[in-house]
Amino acid sequence: MNRWLQNKNSRLLITLSGVAIAMVGAAYAAVPLYNLFCQVTGYGGTTQVAETGADHVIERTVEVRFDASRARDLPWTFEPMQTSMTVQVGETALAYYRATNNSDHPITGMATYNVTPFKAAPYFSKIECFCFTEQTLQPGESIEMPVLFFVDPLIDEERRMDDVRTITLSYTFFEQESDESSATGRR
Repeated sequence: MNRWLQNKNSRLLITLSGVAIAMVGAAYAAVPLYNLFCQVTGYGGTTQVAETGADHVIERTVEVRFDASRARDLPWTFEPMQTSMTVQVGETALAYYRATNNSDHPITGMATYNVTPFKAAPYFSKIECFCFTEQTLQPGESIEMPVLFFVDPLIDEERRMDDVRTITLSYTFFEQESDESSATGRR
């Protein structure tokens, strides 16, 4: 009987250990899988990434508004250089944002982005964007950062998209912890 309990306890320990390992693995995989899901579906306003522009331009126009914000603890000024522009659907357009490091030390930041209305996200494609890479600004440095984009002509084939006349492209900058700042304890 005693041996039977030991085997049962061993099996339970192995099973629970396997569950714990699977949960840790799922936690690590959750963020990349969620990001992939958002990129594929446009869920939560996640835009698409394109290699090239659209293959044709149609007469329909869309007003694209630009929004900028930053994390409260990031000592940068961050703003769009234009508040809006009207583009033809399928037309490749170029917009700029400006960031300035107002601190006395270098800071690396990374921008997150989305579009509203969320249902327009699968049709909003970026070819080039400052949000694809980290941006490091020296003390007092200002940079102009481009975003090259288009609204996919397929938007015109979806009846539920007929009411979309304005799309807002929003960015939020967050400080990225660098190896240097983690070594000095500064964030």
